[in-house]
Amino acid sequence: MNEWKVEVASEALQQALERLHIPFDARAFRWQGLMAREYKENAGTERGMGWRRIVRFDLGRPPLVPAQFALRYFEIEPGGYSSLEKHTHIHLVIAVRGRGKALVGERVFEMRPLDIVYVPPDVPHRWLNPYEEPFGFLCVVDAERDRPRPVSDEEWERLRANPETAEWVF
Repeated sequence: MNEWKVEVASEALQQALERLHIPFDARAFRWQGLMAREYKENAGTERGMGWRRIVRFDLGRPPLVPAQFALRYFEIEPGGYSSLEKHTHIHLVIAVRGRGKALVGERVFEMRPLDIVYVPPDVPHRWLNPYEEPFGFLCVVDAERDRPRPVSDEEWERLRANPETAEWVF
């Protein structure tokens, strides 16, 4: 995503938060005045770091709100997925739309609205939508956090050898 679009999305969030209330349009499944951003700035060239058909909405983060966390909403279109990554910060994820899958460590969880998944530090994870409707989830992370890293060769091989996770490791 180019720098201009990131600035416009940040400005839209700032203006929305100044109103203290951001209405939600259930038909469009969008927040009034907030703009979708690409999931990440680039797809990454390292094994497992690619992604497709996923967008992100920043719902609240410093310095726009005085907090030590960031709240984001991700939406994955049918056939989409996030990168297979890990980092030192945690994720607390709450499904709110459709169905999806969460690969966390050596397990794969089916997610439906209001299911919660916790991702501990340094645990490989990926979000997937093999279904025919959009899959959306809220994700809370530390405001100050490290960048995503690809899984190690050992983790990759272990996930590929595990019948539960193998299909989702690419």
